[in-house]
Amino acid sequence: MDKNGLSSFLLGLGVGIGIGMLFAPKAGADTRQLIKDKTGEGADYLKQRGTELKDSAGDLLTKSKEALNRQKDTIADAMEAGKQAYRDAVNQPPVPPAASSTASSSASSSEGTAH
Repeated sequence: MDKNGLSSFLLGLGVGIGIGMLFAPKAGADTRQLIKDKTGEGADYLKQRGTELKDSAGDLLTKSKEALNRQKDTIADAMEAGKQAYRDAVNQPPVPPAASSTASSSASSSEGTAH
């Protein structure tokens, strides 16, 4: 940086500091205390929100587990009912096809005589 550029920089720095001091709303110690207080408030807020989110997530997890267990029980019951229906169907003696056609023909002939 040449001598002219350095002097311009220093002049700008001095003017900026001067204007900042003229328009500063509070003294430096007050501003630092305000920043410290606001930072503490922000940290407290984040801790509180973190705790709330953790509790909310825990509740949601518990409800999800309960719903999953209910669905698991329902599916297990349905599977057992299906297995029992299969066992009943397998253990039943098969109906011969000739007997079913004879039964239907006798039912239709009795319908004709009822009129």
